[in-house]
Amino acid sequence: MRKVLYIIFLICPGLVSAQTDSVKLVQTFKEFHQDLVKKNTVSINQQTDKALSYGHSNGWIENKNELIGHLESGYMKYLSYAEDSIHISFNGNLANARFIADIKGEMNSIPGNYHLKVLEVWVKKGKRWILFARQAVRG
Repeated sequence: MRKVLYIIFLICPGLVSAQTDSVKLVQTFKEFHQDLVKKNTVSINQQTDKALSYGHSNGWIENKNELIGHLESGYMKYLSYAEDSIHISFNGNLANARFIADIKGEMNSIPGNYHLKVLEVWVKKGKRWILFARQAVRG
């Protein structure tokens, strides 16, 4: 009986940690998407890696400076961003988040509604999750 309890106590902290990371990551990436809508470039700067690769469904790829610059200039506007069917996988300090996104936005003043399948790669640095890469395809 003691062995069983000992094994349970060894396993439980790992399960709690994984749940905590999952909840924290979902909260972080939802905040990031809403920061795109709000054009909160200060927060976006903190939530993204300096080597960010941000891929759009049309094949266009932005780096961190381009993403922030396009939001600041109004070239790219996110009017709404909603996630569904979220699935997260962890591997050490890396996580990939796959989800369906419904995005309403404008690019160069041309409006669009997008139903996308998105993959985001997040890296845990210290206690924070940072977006490293994103790729979307039309779904």
